[in-house]
Amino acid sequence: MTKLKGACLFGQSGGPTAVINASAAGVFLEALQQDLITEIYGAEHGIKGILEENFFDICKEDIDELHLLKNTPSSALGSVRYKMKPVNVDDHDYKRILEVFEKYNIRYFFYNGGNDSMDTCNKISKYLQLADFECRIIGVPKTIDNDLNGTDHCPGYGSAARYVATTMMELYQDTHTFDTGLVTIVEVMGRNAGWLTAASSIAGLKGFGPDLVYLPEVPFDIDKFVSDVSRIAQQKNNKVMVVLSEGIKDMDGKYISEYLVSLNKDSFGHAQLGGVATVLAGIVSDNLKIKVRPIEFSLLQRCAAHIASKTDIDEAYMAGVMAVRYAVQGETDKMVIFKRNEGTNYSINYELLDVHHAANAEKKIPRSWINEDGNGVNEKFMQYAMPLIQGDPEVTYEDGLPRYATLKKVRITKK
Repeated sequence: MTKLKGACLFGQSGGPTAVINASAAGVFLEALQQDLITEIYGAEHGIKGILEENFFDICKEDIDELHLLKNTPSSALGSVRYKMKPVNVDDHDYKRILEVFEKYNIRYFFYNGGNDSMDTCNKISKYLQLADFECRIIGVPKTIDNDLNGTDHCPGYGSAARYVATTMMELYQDTHTFDTGLVTIVEVMGRNAGWLTAASSIAGLKGFGPDLVYLPEVPFDIDKFVSDVSRIAQQKNNKVMVVLSEGIKDMDGKYISEYLVSLNKDSFGHAQLGGVATVLAGIVSDNLKIKVRPIEFSLLQRCAAHIASKTDIDEAYMAGVMAVRYAVQGETDKMVIFKRNEGTNYSINYELLDVHHAANAEKKIPRSWINEDGNGVNEKFMQYAMPLIQGDPEVTYEDGLPRYATLKKVRITKK
């Protein structure tokens, strides 16, 4: 292995999570221990910050504040949704990145994100190799959707799953207060994979779970849905709790949310979902003449650090630590993954996967983990998910409120 000496750069991309900053803490605190890393930079708003040379000097931050990142939600450096075009279509961004990396002697680059972010890692890594610029590039996984290929699960998922399950238990208590009928339809994030929506079923282990759960993995039939709700309503005195993914589609592949509006697209070209609970609430109300309440968890499910899983926090932190260690050891063009060990006691190993295997590839819930009717999950999912939501966060409080990290964000100026 050749020893590579130079600066380290870290960026965050895509939707935030309750633990994405735990990975940032892992990268920063470990990088401070590495003699081969001369400077530590944080890119403001991910790739956009690199292109615009907007960097923070992490070496100027207080160590205590970096530790507080472990329990601080959202993206401390600022996130971004930026799609790099293939180099053979437009190489402007690639040339600019090379120029910036050479200017700051960036020899270690860590990018924290989901599918599209791993695609960005892959593209930059391949270009720098062709340009004969040695730079160790490691992807640090992140997504509450839990749909990154090649890893048992993703940092961010366990905490969001715990929020969803807990909130379902609380909603159950509230919606069963009165003696009048009520169909509650809860919309959870999940474009093409239903991992987070399925987590609502965990509440059922305590007797306060949903009656029906619909995932993107199974085509959604509106007539069958209305029939399912009607059947449960008759069995339970018109009290029905439904949870569904924002990305459920009909038999023709059309998003159910499109029944209400024409969807906008984000910068990655993905349809901006939301509103499916409202669409179906109207349909149920028209057909069954029962009071219906649509509820959308929206951003709450990805920023609820107060109920984060300690397992998730610790694993997210170690994903950042291991990314740095692997890079210093000579690894590049990889993503850190979690490999679950066999046995009754939950544990994982931190390994590497070629980043191109994770880029733009989605991991979905196996059909064998979904019930035959396609409106719930079975014990196989429960066995998978339960270890991921364990442990209480070690939150520091001031005046009854959580104490989040406050970074100085000293900007780098280099002519």
